[in-house]
Amino acid sequence: MGKLDGKTALVTGASKGIGAGVALSLAKEGAAVAVNYASDREGADRVIEKIKAFSGKAVAVQGSVTSSEEIDRFFDKTEEQLGNVDVLVNNAGVFACLPLQDINEKEFHRQFDTNVLGLFLTSKRAVKQFGEKGGCIINIGSVASTLSPPASSIYAATKSAVNGITRVLAKELGPQNIRVNSINPGVVDTEGARAMETYEQVANAIKALTPLGRTGMPEDIGLIAAFLASDEARWLTGEIIFGSGALC
Repeated sequence: MGKLDGKTALVTGASKGIGAGVALSLAKEGAAVAVNYASDREGADRVIEKIKAFSGKAVAVQGSVTSSEEIDRFFDKTEEQLGNVDVLVNNAGVFACLPLQDINEKEFHRQFDTNVLGLFLTSKRAVKQFGEKGGCIINIGSVASTLSPPASSIYAATKSAVNGITRVLAKELGPQNIRVNSINPGVVDTEGARAMETYEQVANAIKALTPLGRTGMPEDIGLIAAFLASDEARWLTGEIIFGSGALC
């Protein structure tokens, strides 16, 4: 018996990285999982294969979180194949390290459209589908919101917004039996992180600053998400949980 038996979860941006780790952890606890992806169908299929390897249930649902029409489509597909969504994990996100002189309108809107507007649109759609039974929304933020590293001003701003939105929606949606929490990871060993030219240098510096002596792994964040999605966390809402190995 898993702590999420009988629940259906939708994880945005779940074809790799933290999203994939969250999808796997939720599935291991018994949830049927919709693995959302924008363009990486192969990655989504790999996640589904891993879930099915331990007899879990999962489907891939394509769509961008920046489009209400596409969000409607992938929620409808999830409902058709897995049932009503009980848990939404707003993981889809983009980032880029840019010093002030390189910031431009296009990059600003790219990050805010996905990291902030996308969270609003998917949450709005989830609340509509939760109905009277209520539900659970888990947002994926970042320690960048508090550590404020150089050249991260746009990204840090989006993740600071996620923290504020989490607290507001927890109060706004609580009367509807909807819990809203956020996980703020530190540096996590993902495909996206490793694509950075300076990843090894950054990872080594983080290890030296982290009491546990390592960077995070996607499953570390997934385990936190599985707890927050379960009835064991029924008294937690509006919480900003730092999953950073005390880096924060």
